[in-house]
Amino acid sequence: MGISLRAAAPADIDAVLAFWRTAAMGSDRADSATAVTLLLDRDPEALLLAVDGDEIVGSLIAGWDGWRCHLYRFAVHPQRRRQGIGTALIAAAEQRFAALGGRRSDAMVLVDNELGASAWTAAGYAPQPQWSRWVKPLT
Repeated sequence: MGISLRAAAPADIDAVLAFWRTAAMGSDRADSATAVTLLLDRDPEALLLAVDGDEIVGSLIAGWDGWRCHLYRFAVHPQRRRQGIGTALIAAAEQRFAALGGRRSDAMVLVDNELGASAWTAAGYAPQPQWSRWVKPLT
């Protein structure tokens, strides 16, 4: 069966969470069904999935806030890497942003994620050394 890309649906949430535990670096964070549900409620097209039949083989959140284009939770199943799945997800996200009027996208990449950094570099992204990310937990 071939790979297809589509937006995630509420019925995919449990499978997405299981996929991230298998394929996403940093999956020790507090991903939850509630958080993914809120994302899909706010922006039903944001969570892009690559699927092969019923199996999720890739994901990318393409978040748009009306001004900036943010990419995160980029993952490809370890046994399906180097098959063009990541490239297809990034291209779909960039097409989504262009259709929404976005002019520049940024990718969230963990500092020690060499595999992710390599994939983003291959897609034409580069670190922006003059910026750093500041965070504050709200709960």
